[in-house]
Amino acid sequence: MYDSDYLKKLSEIGSIVEKPYIPNEEPEPSESVAEETEKKGMFDKLKAGLSKTRKNIVYGIDSVFGAYDDLNDEFFEDLEEQLIMADVGIHTTEEVLDELRDMVKDERIRSTEDCRSALARLVASKMTVPEDAYAYERGSSVVLVIGVNGVGKTTYCGKMASKLKSSGKKVILAAADTFRAAATEQLMMWGERAGVDVISGQEGSDPASVVYDALHAAKARHADILICDTAGRLNNKKNLMNELDKIDRVISRELPDYKRENLIVLDATTGQNALSQAKDFSEVSDITGIVLTKMDGTSKGGIAVAIAGELSVPVKYIGVGEGIDDLLKFDPDAFAQAMFEEEI
Repeated sequence: MYDSDYLKKLSEIGSIVEKPYIPNEEPEPSESVAEETEKKGMFDKLKAGLSKTRKNIVYGIDSVFGAYDDLNDEFFEDLEEQLIMADVGIHTTEEVLDELRDMVKDERIRSTEDCRSALARLVASKMTVPEDAYAYERGSSVVLVIGVNGVGKTTYCGKMASKLKSSGKKVILAAADTFRAAATEQLMMWGERAGVDVISGQEGSDPASVVYDALHAAKARHADILICDTAGRLNNKKNLMNELDKIDRVISRELPDYKRENLIVLDATTGQNALSQAKDFSEVSDITGIVLTKMDGTSKGGIAVAIAGELSVPVKYIGVGEGIDDLLKFDPDAFAQAMFEEEI
C-alpha cells in the first residue's frame, strides 16, 4: 500500500502533465497588417530607386519653401523654376501652379508645410491611373510592347513575364523584334529565366508572321497572356506605322476576343526626348499605357509627371533598378510623396 503523501504527490504530478503545452508563438499578422507592411516595403524601394530625383527635387523644393514665409508671387516663380528643372514640363508645371494658387486662396493655406502637401496632391492628380489599368492581367490578353531601340523593351518583356508567371499566369513571349541583332537571343534568355515559352522566327523575317505564330500558340496552349516584343525604328515613321498597323490587324483578326494592351517603353534618363518619342508613337499606335525604365538613373524623374499630364496616357510601370523586383506598378500618390517628401 502507498501512503497518503505519496499518492498526493502523484496526483499533483498528474495534474501538471495533463495541462496542455502552449508554445510561445507570435500570432500570424492580419491580412491588413501584411498588406501595410508590403506597401511600406514597396514605398521604401520606390524612394531608394528615386534617390537621384529626390536629391534634385527635394533639395530644390527645400530651398524654396525654406526661403519664404509668405506664399507670394516670388515664391511661386521660384517653385516654377524648380519644377521645370526637374523635367515636370512647362505645360504641366503651369497647370499645377495655377491650381496651387487657387488652393492657397480658397483653402486659406498659410503654412509652407500645408502648401507642400497640396503640391504633392496636385502632382499625383496629374498622373491618375484608371481602376481598370491592369484588367488585362485578369483574362486572356495580348500585350504589344513598342518603343525605340535601347530603352529596355526586351528587358521589360522578360521581367513582366517573370512577374506574371510567379502570380500563377501562363505566359508566352513573342520575339517580334526580328531586325535587331541578338534581340531574339536576349528574349530567349529571359524566357528560360522566367520559365515561359518563347515563339520566334528567323532574323530579318516578317514581325507580323512571328506574332501570327505566337497568337496561335497562345490559343493552342491556353496561355493567359501573350507579350510581344517589337522592333524600334522611330527614325522611319512610315515603315514603323506600316509594321505596327500590320501587327495590329493580325491580332484583331486572329484573336478578336482577347483583351488588348499597347505599352510604350520610354527611357526616363532621356527626359524631354522621351516625351517626344511618346508623342510620335501615339500618332501611329493606340497607346494604352507607359513604361518608364531607368528611373533610378535620372535626377529628373519629373518627366513621369510631364508624360502623364501632357499625353493623358497613364504611366503603368516604372523601373527603379536592375532586378526583377525593381519593376513596380505605378502608384501616383506614393510617387508624389517620394518626390516631394521633406528630407529628415
